[in-house]
Amino acid sequence: MGLLHHDLAPFPEPIALFDQFVSQQPQIIVLKEKVLSVTGDSFDIKFENQQPFLKVHGALISISGRKKVEDASGTHLFDIVKKHFHLHTTYAIEDIHGKEICEIKNSLKLVGSKATATFTDNKDRTHNFTMKGGWFDHTADIVDDKTGHSVARVDRKLLSRRDIIFGQQTYAVVVAPGVDAALMAALCICFDEKNNEPSD
Repeated sequence: MGLLHHDLAPFPEPIALFDQFVSQQPQIIVLKEKVLSVTGDSFDIKFENQQPFLKVHGALISISGRKKVEDASGTHLFDIVKKHFHLHTTYAIEDIHGKEICEIKNSLKLVGSKATATFTDNKDRTHNFTMKGGWFDHTADIVDDKTGHSVARVDRKLLSRRDIIFGQQTYAVVVAPGVDAALMAALCICFDEKNNEPSD
């Protein structure tokens, strides 16, 4: 039995930066923060069946908080970095050559914050994804602004009281059929980083 309902509509044309992580079926991935990592914030990302998916390594000393993302076999896929000199918190996903392939901006609203990701997919189409619902709500959707359809649904789950004490968190993400699961994982890490920053 799945962690979440598989009720996200499939996308007939894949939306992807990495074709190999697109499935015709809903994918459930589970992100777990490794708070005791000596190299900064790192994550273990697995499929619902515990099969390894991605490895995220935080840098020990990095102004940008750079995180290196690898697939299960250790192949470097992309990096996540925090961009400076922006009015609102902004992150970027960079390919292995340092080229920016996605930007995630956070802007203040009257209540809470709004996060929007902008990128050009591997078919040269530009997309804007927006998070609907607060990051600390029970669930939140990542929505394709063009169609209004959810590309992913996030469900935050604290593991136990002990994990809360150590700040360790885990949450599940249902990825819609036809959507790049690695991209969704990267967006969720950016949202998590932003919402766990100390308030200004």
